[in-house]
Amino acid sequence: MTAFISSVFGVLEILILIALGYFLTARGWFNDHSSKIIAKVVTQVALPAYMIVTIASKFTAPMLLRLLPDLFFPVLSMMILFALSFLVCYLLKVPHARKGTFKSMFFNSNTVFIGLPVNLALFGPSSLPYVLVYYMANTTIFWTIGVYLIQGDGPRPAKFDLKKALGKVFSPPLLGFMLGIVLVLLKIKLPTFLMADLTYIGALTVPGSMFFIGIALHQAGWGKLRISKEALGIFSGRFLFAPLLMTALVAFAPVPTLMNNLYFAILHAGHDQCACCCQTVRCGFRLRCYHGHRNNAAFDDRDPNRDDLHPVHSLGVAVE
Repeated sequence: MTAFISSVFGVLEILILIALGYFLTARGWFNDHSSKIIAKVVTQVALPAYMIVTIASKFTAPMLLRLLPDLFFPVLSMMILFALSFLVCYLLKVPHARKGTFKSMFFNSNTVFIGLPVNLALFGPSSLPYVLVYYMANTTIFWTIGVYLIQGDGPRPAKFDLKKALGKVFSPPLLGFMLGIVLVLLKIKLPTFLMADLTYIGALTVPGSMFFIGIALHQAGWGKLRISKEALGIFSGRFLFAPLLMTALVAFAPVPTLMNNLYFAILHAGHDQCACCCQTVRCGFRLRCYHGHRNNAAFDDRDPNRDDLHPVHSLGVAVE
């Protein structure tokens, strides 16, 4: 019962922050420009700082080295979901112009604006390395396979840009994580004042992410939200197939219980890089699922007005 109450409070913390972001947007404090600034501050400043200070202060070299084999689980689960997305796409008869977007959202997750803040609220800083293990796999696959699929929906032939993909994979959050690992492995201690600054900056991560979601939810507009068969197909991927698959992969594997719970939580998230509004539709359902897991244990700068890059228009979930 104590774990249940604690997890409920953790979810309420997040919902209150989202509601505050929604309310302030309704009052005119935030707009589309504000959301872009918040997203950049979170992903390029606050989150990297949080990675550095948390890894450097709370983990040891042996603890981090034990995480490397765990990359197997998220990579395998995403590859299986990727293959399954073709079958679901065929059964739902998704139009050709939306197939790439559908498949990408079916097997990708959001580990920055949903997965990380939710896990920090429910499981604390000890969850960070496991979230980052999934983040590395998810980010690499999204900015290679995922983006290639989405480009295929546009009028021009899809092409893979290795330089751009590497730039997205080695994003500020991942670089902050890597720097934290280097500090731990080399046993380098940062000055106290610098650690304090990083702590203050990193504290912006969760509230900033939740404000961003609240802003997006208000901008989507409740009256414009609608559910299509493609959206239901994506929901099945995130809420049905992904959790069942991860259950089969890690339920009996020799991994920490916390890691099991974290992967289940992250798997419910969709990728914000493509459809933040679709994200907000799922947010309420996703958060309500998390207390069960607790009891058992990069924003991008694409023009949202371009239909070929904004799958929300295609999926019929939310339109600007």
